[in-house]
Amino acid sequence: MAAQSKLDNIGACVFDAYGTLFDVHSAAAKCRDDLGDKADALSALWRQKQLEYTWLRSLMPAHADFWQVTGDALDYAMAATGLEGSALREKLMALYLALDAYAEVPDVLATLRAAGMKTAILSNGSPMMLDAAVVSAGIKDLFDAVLSIEDVGIFKVSPKTYQLAVDRFALAPGQICFMSSNAWDAAGAANFGFQVAWVNRFGQPRERLPGEPKAEITSLEPLPGLVGA
Repeated sequence: MAAQSKLDNIGACVFDAYGTLFDVHSAAAKCRDDLGDKADALSALWRQKQLEYTWLRSLMPAHADFWQVTGDALDYAMAATGLEGSALREKLMALYLALDAYAEVPDVLATLRAAGMKTAILSNGSPMMLDAAVVSAGIKDLFDAVLSIEDVGIFKVSPKTYQLAVDRFALAPGQICFMSSNAWDAAGAANFGFQVAWVNRFGQPRERLPGEPKAEITSLEPLPGLVGA
């Protein structure tokens, strides 16, 4: 059962984008006719390599924006699953700019905003990708800010990335509630000092890393109650 602990003195709710607000597997799902029985394997490997490349590029250091990383990861996944074709690649990349938002996202954001809560996205995504995603999902007007790590040139879980939200809202880390479905991101944000609600959509175990979430939820639906909105 997911743990739900009240989060006190919250001045802003800040959301990871990919996997938290947007279903990263919806692009491949919309291409099942093209991908056949390789759709799930391609999508899983695409996401895995996308994340691995952000961590490895941060360590090298050899930064490239998330759009390039996403394309590089897709190229790897297509090669590994025996898929080819520039038209298929272009279709999948275009669909990544219009990922489905999880069903509860618009209502949760609207509830937070109606209660006067500040809201933002803090994502590895490039500004172009994030703008396309929020416009496609019809939720652009539900955020006070959409923050991209491109402003600091390194990917999560660098503390520099989380500092972007602190600077934007002029709040202490402990006054920011951060949501991510990625356990490694939840750990990084908690280690930085945010009050973290881990959105454990897929029933995963916690990472063995520094940083403990204050709450664990299975979707964003309980969030307004957790922050008193």
